[in-house]
Amino acid sequence: MSGRPEALFPLFAELETLPGVGPKSAKALEGLRIARPRDLLFTLPGSGIDRRKRGSVEGAEPGHVATVEVTVGDHRAPSTRGGAYRVTVTDAQTAFQLVFFHARDRYLQNLLPPGERRIVSGKVEFFDGMPQMVHPDHILPPEEAGDIPDFEPVYPLTAGVTQSMMRKAAQGTLARLPDMAEWIDPAQKKREGWPDWAEALRAAHGPGSMADLSPTAPARARLAYDELMAHQLTLALARSHYKRAKGRTSVGTGALQSKVRAALPYAPTGAQTRAVAEISADMARDAKMNRLLQGDVGAGKTLVALMALLIAVEAGGQGVMMAPTEILARQHLEGLRPLAAAAGVRLELLTGRDKGAARHEKLAALFAGDIGILVGTHAVFQKDVEFADLRLAIIDEQHRFGVRQRLELGRKGAAADVLVMTATPIPRSLSLAQYGDMDISVLDEKPPGRKPIKTALVAMDRMGEVVERLRRAIAEGRQAYWVCPLVEESEVVDLSSAQERFTRLRAALGEGNVGLVHGQMPPEQKDAAMAAFQRGETAVLVSTTVIEVGVDVPNASIMVIERAESFGLAQLHQLRGRVGRGEAASTCLLMYQSPLSEGGERRLMTIRDTEDGFRIAEVDLEMRGAGDLIGTAQSGLPRFRVADLEGQAGLMAVAQSDARKLLADDPLLESARGQAARGLLWLMEQDQAIRLIGVG
Repeated sequence: MSGRPEALFPLFAELETLPGVGPKSAKALEGLRIARPRDLLFTLPGSGIDRRKRGSVEGAEPGHVATVEVTVGDHRAPSTRGGAYRVTVTDAQTAFQLVFFHARDRYLQNLLPPGERRIVSGKVEFFDGMPQMVHPDHILPPEEAGDIPDFEPVYPLTAGVTQSMMRKAAQGTLARLPDMAEWIDPAQKKREGWPDWAEALRAAHGPGSMADLSPTAPARARLAYDELMAHQLTLALARSHYKRAKGRTSVGTGALQSKVRAALPYAPTGAQTRAVAEISADMARDAKMNRLLQGDVGAGKTLVALMALLIAVEAGGQGVMMAPTEILARQHLEGLRPLAAAAGVRLELLTGRDKGAARHEKLAALFAGDIGILVGTHAVFQKDVEFADLRLAIIDEQHRFGVRQRLELGRKGAAADVLVMTATPIPRSLSLAQYGDMDISVLDEKPPGRKPIKTALVAMDRMGEVVERLRRAIAEGRQAYWVCPLVEESEVVDLSSAQERFTRLRAALGEGNVGLVHGQMPPEQKDAAMAAFQRGETAVLVSTTVIEVGVDVPNASIMVIERAESFGLAQLHQLRGRVGRGEAASTCLLMYQSPLSEGGERRLMTIRDTEDGFRIAEVDLEMRGAGDLIGTAQSGLPRFRVADLEGQAGLMAVAQSDARKLLADDPLLESARGQAARGLLWLMEQDQAIRLIGVG
């Protein structure tokens, strides 16, 4: 596909080609992520000022802007150095003062000649009951009143950038808008009452009132939709590219799966059965599977993963399950081992620790096809790891895989199906943004064995009572986690707080009863401490958050989280999910330091009142916004300039179905609307997507 369309060149020129922008301002604009004129188009005013003329400042709201015509009276220079210069003026009803600091007398005499009429516009403050305007924004002769708009847009600013510079540069960019063909489906555009693209941009930069600044205003909604549409087109192209890649048909016989089902203490949930059916249908097709398995804490993803791996083995092939850390890989191994044994399938672990002859033996067995299921870390990606017939790769999504990495992985296991698992419930709007190229299976039911966890808030000053409760619980043979607060950016402080808590609890509960795990430990020590806790040799495990992605200890039924207000919602939910895995009724104590901030209080109340991870994720999204929720930097999540992921989830869903339909009808975007959509992709700098059409 040829390069960027010529019509767009002016929008991708240097910033210095715009009126009022020199090299220094161009550098300053980088602080707003503005590098090209096109970036200005999508940097919309965030608020506005009503500058309609009124008769008098009388009755103006303090702190609000008023625009009035005045007669200039006497000037009073400051009596002390650095004092205020005051000019008395009179409008139709009252006299008030204009106040200036550090202004030159002669300049003010010329600007405000006594006896003349002037229009002044600025914020009205009251000082000793007397209205005044400090440094008015505008002072003009009445015949130039037209230069002040009735409603003045207010742009976001950064150091070295002023409102007037932003306005001038934005107007300069609007003057060079090219003619673009319409990429939105005409029926939808009509239904929503959306303007054309260029008209929408002019309206968004020239609002007439506060209502025009709302995300639901037609011009803004249309521009948000353009962004979401470009993003969803990129995802849909990646998806169709993936689906066109030759896969393998893997049809299971059901023989191994039924052995596992017979060995289970209870029947799988409806959600588990549904997910396995969706995966098995995908694997039976000759296109590659690209599916996300999303489950809440304890929703039983392991069973679904195993069933999928068994389909690969039943079809005569092999499966691999990748985890981001060795401790998690071992946990998957422990979870899968008894079930794989019931099916009679050989399961092995491969990590960076495997060396020498033992590693060599494993690789030979893998290459010969004797190992049906391999569990491992990134080590399974090394050059010398060769499968006899790899059919399915499962990635445990603790390490954020963006769209790009998913495409990479597809190239590696040439025709293998891919299943990505995530334990982070993601609100629908975000899962569309982050995983719009994938098909999604959701586990939203808890297996029958899980008991609800009682969650309580306890102030830090009741530490003594909490320790006393623990002592009684340990005497009854129960186990507990004690999570120490997260100290920002400082592992040293993390360490000292965990170390100190460990020392105090040992003194209170007995030497051998308490173990410690923290991020600074060598892996062997960490594993040893975890293992001792797992075997029940220590009753309390003190830790920093390393256990968040941790170990299954069915006997652990108490979770104490110290300074819980310093944790995020998702973390608290994940931590709490470490208990409630066994027979005993479980408790989670959220210890907080008062006074709580408003946000801290809302987070703790949310965790206390619900165990539904999807509900918790929605509150998290409302409170923190999308970027923070999944750490924008590494999440592969786009940074939209106009669209708002939280508020416009509905638009995102429409954009997804529209993008998929457009590509189904016109896979290479060759129709008139397809060509227009290519223009949109170039405009939105979705070069990656454009390459996918090119190679398609």
